[in-house]
Formats: sequence, structure tokens, C-alpha cells
Amino acid sequence: MRFSLWTNLSQPWADAVEVVRHAEATGWDGVYVADHFMADAGGPFPADQPMFEATAALSALAALTERVRLAALVFGITYRHPAVLAKWAATTDHISDGRLLLGVGAGWQENEHEQYGIRLGPPGERVTRFEEALRILRGLLDEATTTVEGEHYLVRDAIAFPKPVQERLPILVGAKGPRMLGVAARHADEWNMWSLPPELAAKRAELDRACEANDRDPATIATSTQALVVVLDSNDEADTWLEMLKARPCVAGTPDRIAESVAAWQEAGVDELIVPDFTLGTGAQRAEALDKLIEQVAPHFR
Repeated sequence: MRFSLWTNLSQPWADAVEVVRHAEATGWDGVYVADHFMADAGGPFPADQPMFEATAALSALAALTERVRLAALVFGITYRHPAVLAKWAATTDHISDGRLLLGVGAGWQENEHEQYGIRLGPPGERVTRFEEALRILRGLLDEATTTVEGEHYLVRDAIAFPKPVQERLPILVGAKGPRMLGVAARHADEWNMWSLPPELAAKRAELDRACEANDRDPATIATSTQALVVVLDSNDEADTWLEMLKARPCVAGTPDRIAESVAAWQEAGVDELIVPDFTLGTGAQRAEALDKLIEQVAPHFR
């Protein structure tokens, strides 16, 4: 199992660089960022808090690191035209010497679309648009020319050179609903969702059935997941933390207790656990929490 860091782009840039460099130096496998322009209006954070833009951040991190895989969770296709995103992806794959994972999703956050005048559309429309976008992305990343004449996009004999460093730049799809799982079954190299182990196991089984319906070998799609993580010196306050953070999947406790959840995720088929740094503190406290996870938890699953 791989262990990766999700760093918060609402923190000062110097702090984000510091934690990413620490993760790379201490054996973490990957680094992720979110692709949003502001916090969700209905979420726990103020919508006007500072937030850096994801494509610029990832390209910068590609130049500042040497080993870790880099990705977004996930680029919203509603505000990332697939042809332009493909050009960015190939460029950043070269900057990173072949370390990019292209994470994409159908888009969901209403306030950023409303404020920036970007059409979100109803769920069904988003899924249709997203699948067209995936066809464009795969074509421009792999083929000499690409033509997709859809309801939402029109590209004809489109070229995109240079191609990525990787022979096949992998595409991660974030998905939970039945139609989106079908899209993942047809197009994804990796599938992702927020989860605790029981929910992950159930959704992975749905994805496997979708793969079978689409003549796709389920084993060709890797699985990643993320949950909030709170590293504690004892388990006495774990339930309190879980109650406070119940809006999102969360695990809390000592490294031994966290390892129990990781074992259940692995049993459910998870290939990569992504740990957000949102609940790990800052500075030395965050570095210590990351070190405990990579030194005391990760070795049991690698």
C-alpha cells in the first residue's frame, strides 16, 4: 500500500512547501492538493479564507520535488477545459520527469461556480460532460490527433505535443454514484473516494460490477481513499475527535489504533491511503504526526 500526503492550499505557500519537502524526505509516496478556488460555503471553513490555485501549485511542486507522485483531488472539469488540461498535464509531467497522476471529477461545489459565472449544471449533465472530457483527455495524451464531437465539447483533428513522459499518463477518477462508477469503469486507471473501510468495500464492489458490465478487468483499476486522520498519544480522546469531525470520514487514536483501520482498508482493496494534513497541526506538531504514521503505521502494509 502507498501512503500519500494531501496538503492544504489554504495555508501559506512556504508552509505547504515545507510539509511537502518533509513528506518527500521521510518516505511518503505522493502529494495531493485540492482543486478549488474557495472553501465550500456549507463547509466548516470560511469561504473567504485564502486558497492557492491548484495547477500553479502542482507545477511548482513538480519543480521543487524529485521523487513523490503528484496529483489533484480532483480537477473540476466544469472549469478545466479538457484540451487545455491535457496540455497542462503533459507539461507538468515533463517538469516532474514522469510523476504526475491526473485526477479529475465532474464538479460539485456550487459557490465557486456561482461567484465566477461558471455553469455547473444538473448532475446528469455533469456526468455526460465529464465522460466526453475523459475521451478528449485520453486522446490528446495518447494519440496523434483527437476528434470528439459531443453535446458539450467539439474538438476536431486536435493535436497536443509533446506527449507526457509516461507512456500512459494515469487518470484518476473521483466517483461514488452509479453513473459515475460506470464512467470510472470505462476510463479510470485509478478510482478514488472519501471513505471508511466498510463504505469503501461496498463501493469497490459496485465498481467491480460496473467493470464486468463494461468488459473491463477490475484489477486494472487501482483504488485510493482518504479520511481525516488525528494522531494521538492515547485513545482516551479519540471518540471526542470522531464526534467533532463526523462530517467527514475520520480515524483517530494512537498509531496502533489507526493501523487497525488501515488494515481494514487494505482488506477492502485500497492500494493507496491519502492523509490530509488538515487535522495534523502545523510546524513541528504536523511533522511529528507524519513521522509517526510513516514510521509506525506504513511499514506494516508495504
